Amino acid sequence: MPIDWQTWGVISAAVNDPPAPSYYSDEPAGFGSAVARWVIRLFIGALLIAIVLVGGTAVRVWQVARISDHSPADAIVVLGAAQYSGTPSSVFQARLEQAANLYDLGVAPMIITVGGKQPGDLYTEAAAGKTYLTEAGVPAGKILAVEKGSDTLESVGAVSDVMHDLGLSSAVIVSDPWHSLRTRTMARDDGLEAWTAPTRQGPAVFTRESQLHGITRETGAMLWYQITHYAADFSYTAGQ
Repeated sequence: MPIDWQTWGVISAAVNDPPAPSYYSDEPAGFGSAVARWVIRLFIGALLIAIVLVGGTAVRVWQVARISDHSPADAIVVLGAAQYSGTPSSVFQARLEQAANLYDLGVAPMIITVGGKQPGDLYTEAAAGKTYLTEAGVPAGKILAVEKGSDTLESVGAVSDVMHDLGLSSAVIVSDPWHSLRTRTMARDDGLEAWTAPTRQGPAVFTRESQLHGITRETGAMLWYQITHYAADFSYTAGQ
């Protein structure tokens, strides 16, 4: 039977333009793709949580650093810092001068200096601090030197033990501004009623660079303490 032109056109179109292959199916996506998507989501979520946690802690370090509470306490506690043959470093001197000012204001009837010594040292930080304060006019009988502690946690623990033994329960802590949140937290964890009145002088607060370094250092140290309850003290870059 002869093929008319219309039929021939349909056959020709089918031969020259075959149906496009299907690249889609109703089957669900592979297990590997689903896992990859969840891994990415978890990574992004963890990253956001870390940013919020670190940022929030840094803000809190900055906020507490601005507080100077002169409420009456049982004792003024001065956290030790470097000393050289009995002479306090500039960082330590700034803390001791703040403690003497608080004592003169009648914030507390006694000052506690705290801090041990490094290998090779002849004097402890606590003893060097007591000597400095007596030479500044604070009566020696009003100063208690707790010669223990190689880091913040050990020093705060030593002070807490001594204060509890003496029946003392409240302390205003003197250190650098950026150190305030961590020292206050440690003291409260040890059962003391504690607040802070940090020094506003010395290398730790002289420059924007030292302030930024202090906030960064204490943010890391505070997070480490909250996670592990161990100390993580870092050295100063500001001249001491």
